[in-house]
Amino acid sequence: MRTRVKDVGAARTRDRDAGAVRRRDRGAGAVRRRDRGAATVWVACATSVLCVVFAAVLAMGQAVVARHRAGAAADLAALAAADRALRGGAAACGAAEHVAGAQGAEVVRCAVTGEVADVTVRVRVGPYAPRVRSRAGPPVAAPPPAATRPREGAPMPPPDGG
Repeated sequence: MRTRVKDVGAARTRDRDAGAVRRRDRGAGAVRRRDRGAATVWVACATSVLCVVFAAVLAMGQAVVARHRAGAAADLAALAAADRALRGGAAACGAAEHVAGAQGAEVVRCAVTGEVADVTVRVRVGPYAPRVRSRAGPPVAAPPPAATRPREGAPMPPPDGG
């Protein structure tokens, strides 16, 4: 009887294999056989494209960070130079270089005219080295306020010359 059980199991295995072969020979199965591995190619291409896009986004982010660091360093250096402007151009530009160095930047140009400091700074972040110009000094005197119209019902001021 054991021999028969083994034969029945072998027969079932043969029937399963024959059914699998028959299923593969159908029309849909033939298409699958030709497309075997196509999903792998699509996934590899999509992954490559996503990696390139991710690298581009990271590079743009790094450029923006470099620009903002340079802007902040230029503003602070110009304020430091304007604060020391009355002590002379050398002292003002020295203060600008000190502050820019503390920010990890390098002063490219420093000019002091009167109380106004004009500073150009460069910051290196990765492959980027943006230059930013900043000016600082006292505000320009505001023009005197224009004559205002009186409120309704308020007495009119006397005319001039009368």
